[in-house]
Amino acid sequence: MKFLVIQQKMIGDVLTSTVICQCLKHHFPMATVHLVANQNTLPVLEGNPHIDKVVIFKNEYRQSKIALFGFLRSLKKTEYTAVLDAYGKLESNLMTLFAQADKKIGNYKWYTAWVYSHCVRQKRVSDGPLPLSISNRLMLLDPLVTENKHVSYPKIHLSATEMEQARKSLKEQGLGTGAPLVMVSILGSAPYKTYPAKYMAQLLDAICAQEEVTLLFNYIPNQKKEAMDIYDRCSPRTQQRIAIDFYAESLRGFMALLSQCQMLIGNEGGAVNMAKALDIPTFAIFSPYINKQGWHGEVYQKDRCVHLRDYRPALFGEMDKNEIKKNSARLYDAYSPDLFQEGLLQFLKKRLA
Repeated sequence: MKFLVIQQKMIGDVLTSTVICQCLKHHFPMATVHLVANQNTLPVLEGNPHIDKVVIFKNEYRQSKIALFGFLRSLKKTEYTAVLDAYGKLESNLMTLFAQADKKIGNYKWYTAWVYSHCVRQKRVSDGPLPLSISNRLMLLDPLVTENKHVSYPKIHLSATEMEQARKSLKEQGLGTGAPLVMVSILGSAPYKTYPAKYMAQLLDAICAQEEVTLLFNYIPNQKKEAMDIYDRCSPRTQQRIAIDFYAESLRGFMALLSQCQMLIGNEGGAVNMAKALDIPTFAIFSPYINKQGWHGEVYQKDRCVHLRDYRPALFGEMDKNEIKKNSARLYDAYSPDLFQEGLLQFLKKRLA
């Protein structure tokens, strides 16, 4: 048996879709599993024993119709038992269409239902302990596994060498052997997914007033300006606790550093998903734009998260997702630290204890 799983987009999405691969390997141990993913997400897939081959969807396929057509034709060379499309957009519709398989499984949309032999209707509201991001993906296995479906969770696989290198790097900077390390996801993937700098600085000040910790900022070199904006807003006491110039040179390096931290706090997104996949406790601040049920569930007992709807649901009124996105600045302004700061400090105290 041979399966093709399609999942492009962001790191969190790709990492979460590895649960499909793991479930396939559990129910069909002798099967071969291929996963289509974007090139920039490959580091979270490295070393995963449930994926036999990563089929890379290169950036050039979006820039050239000829290159895209060549890639689509290449899918015809392999005969699959089933294709599972977890992405459900035009690119993955085309891949599903071109791939050779008896079963083609995807999420139901009236205008693309004809592409698939089996359509699954996604849940909009969680009815169990799993976040929707996991439960909806596992539903794609319904046409293949009818009873006792295996439930799995995303996992990142680091080598002993990578973790040792992270420990060495921390030691060279005088970190990791004294105050506990806390990774801070200070920036979201977009402005409408990023907690305001003034509020983030207030939270960091509150943390450093209560706990003796070392804060590592999660950012890349071209985000240094935004990182420094938050740093400059912090009190001198807090600034002394921030290793502002210490960051990983690669995504694998970041994950290895994250594995050495006691926890991660900050904006919900890829870094939070990676921390969960490394079994590192997280405290996530959800964007008003994101559905909390989509990415957090009761199964994550080590983790905590907050959403503006938890405190001020009336602010959302009858707004749809697009309207929430347009009004994100106003909503974030109402998302002040006093709403959840005490809960964050209790979380820190418990985890550090």
